[in-house]
Amino acid sequence: MTTVQSVIISIVEGLTEFLPVSSTAHMKITNPLIGVQIDAFEEMFEIVIQLAAILSVVTVYWKKFLDFKSPTFYIKLILALIPAIIFGALLKKHIDSALSNLTFIACVMIGGGILLLFVDKLFAKNEITDESQITYPKALTIGCFQVLSILLPGLSRSAATIVGGMSQKLTRSVAAEFSFFLAVPTMFAASVKALWDLHKSDPAVLKDTSNLGTLAMGSVIAYIIALLSIKFFIGYLQKHGFRVFGIYRIILGSIVLFLIYKGTI
Repeated sequence: MTTVQSVIISIVEGLTEFLPVSSTAHMKITNPLIGVQIDAFEEMFEIVIQLAAILSVVTVYWKKFLDFKSPTFYIKLILALIPAIIFGALLKKHIDSALSNLTFIACVMIGGGILLLFVDKLFAKNEITDESQITYPKALTIGCFQVLSILLPGLSRSAATIVGGMSQKLTRSVAAEFSFFLAVPTMFAASVKALWDLHKSDPAVLKDTSNLGTLAMGSVIAYIIALLSIKFFIGYLQKHGFRVFGIYRIILGSIVLFLIYKGTI
């Protein structure tokens, strides 16, 4: 991976991490377009820069994360994280196979886009307006929705958890915020596992200073871009809803299928 390629991938990640359009799908689509050769480091790079982008949540909502007087917030995140850990471990081979299949990812993009066209009308009368109103069972249910994004790359973790939250009567903005909160422990766990797996399979990669420099640079870029993206998304969501993201997903997924058919990617 060249410096330019890592910068492009990091910008793509930062822009799309919090939008319900699947940052993973965007990185997988971008890779062949800019000539990235997939190897162990590149796969780990994508996961770690997602964590870096998600750490912008801690910056924006630092009061919430540092309020140790209320353990219920952390219990909810732990409960919501459990399904992803269980299914991620049990179905690793399926997940790895799906992540390498652009046709599958494009189809999931389109299917998820169609769903987003109707989400606002389906859950128009939601009444939970604050995270403190989310019960433990509701948090666990949202965590189960997150599993769908693991099993179906291209669905979008944020889309799955936001829809899951809205199905539990959370308003759009509260569902989005809880989705952001849940992303922190989820991607931390995924990053630790990716680093450990790489350490076991090819430890020399992590000892290469150029690789570490690329990883550090990519993480900083993804974090800064995501910091701007999260503020935009919350503001846009409160005023407009999900329809435009659904249309975008359908268009992009269709373009990717066409490019695959033509042999361009």
